[in-house]
Amino acid sequence: MAKIRPLDGITVVSLEHAVAAPFATRQLADLGARVIKIERPGEGDFARKYDQRVKGQASYFVWINRGKESLTLDLKKPGADEVLQRLLRKADVLVQNLAPGAAKRLGLSEATLRPAHPGLVICNISGYGDDLEHPGPYRDKKAYDLLIQAEAGLLSLTGTPEQVARAGISVADISAGMYAYSSILAALLQRGRTGHGCSLDVSMLECLAEWMGNPMYYGFDGQPQAPRAGASHPSVYPYGPFATGDGKTVLFGLQNEREWANFCQQVLQAPALQADRRFDNNTKRSAHRIELKALIEDLFKPLNAEQVIARLDAAQIGNAAVNDIAALWAHPQLQARGRWTEVGSPAGPIAALKPPAVSSTFEPCMGAVPALGAHTDALLAELGFDAAGKAALQQSGAV
Repeated sequence: MAKIRPLDGITVVSLEHAVAAPFATRQLADLGARVIKIERPGEGDFARKYDQRVKGQASYFVWINRGKESLTLDLKKPGADEVLQRLLRKADVLVQNLAPGAAKRLGLSEATLRPAHPGLVICNISGYGDDLEHPGPYRDKKAYDLLIQAEAGLLSLTGTPEQVARAGISVADISAGMYAYSSILAALLQRGRTGHGCSLDVSMLECLAEWMGNPMYYGFDGQPQAPRAGASHPSVYPYGPFATGDGKTVLFGLQNEREWANFCQQVLQAPALQADRRFDNNTKRSAHRIELKALIEDLFKPLNAEQVIARLDAAQIGNAAVNDIAALWAHPQLQARGRWTEVGSPAGPIAALKPPAVSSTFEPCMGAVPALGAHTDALLAELGFDAAGKAALQQSGAV
């Protein structure tokens, strides 16, 4: 397998915190990019303090910051700007998810940087968009993940009919991070053709709104939106969790009328149900889901979960175990495919999933989770600061 990775030789400087920007830059690091993470001296990325679940380290931080170099730098202190400018002369990509307007105040806007850095890809990640020409009325609002889930309408779809629920992961942050990542890759490809960098404006709201495309069109032109349906599909039925006779739950889903016929004949062993006029197409099944659920669970009463799953598999009906987090850690498919490895951290080795999308030509770069400021001295020396220069920066509080 080749040792050359797709982003070997690419340098990314990131003024990042929390989730969206660090998630994007970790993907770049996995592909071989050198990611230099700028953190506040003494404090660092505040995600370092979210919890202490991983050998005393924060679960968010160890997940999305492996393979990076940590440089402590307070951009408001004397001398810090010179450090940053030297870094940018080496950089291919600048990523930032500072507060709206902060990048411009620090001299990191497109207009300020472009003359001296014509090939630089500048990626700005914010809650509602940081385009100075089209700021919009929400530009300066705080934008945490749950707030964006609410604004994008996701909360209105997630939960039970009685109560909304937050998605169980930081889906707004993750969507923004993934669009930033893919957009940076596209910008680097474009630069390879034109020789010119560009500026990217990534909005959490707009990223999550894109992921809301199906429910938006389902409610097209003022039609009622899909109802909240708990763990069931809001418009396809049966598709969700069902109780079995041993008190366990099996989750399965039907996609078409052929599967409905197989389900009635082979799983429920009640072929007459297939032609029942209440259930003879998906629209009717979804409208009569309460009655259908009761019928299905009544026919499941003599069966345990293992028997139901065996019937579903034999009928080629898609089904899944409702795993908890411990079961995901031990998932036999992840084990069988060799998806686990170890990475270093300040507290010692920790388990880590290899990145999705297995390549036939290279192994991902699975670097260590950095301690705060672990690379500051080495980076300052690389940037040409001698002992006196380092001392001056330390005295001013810049590093």
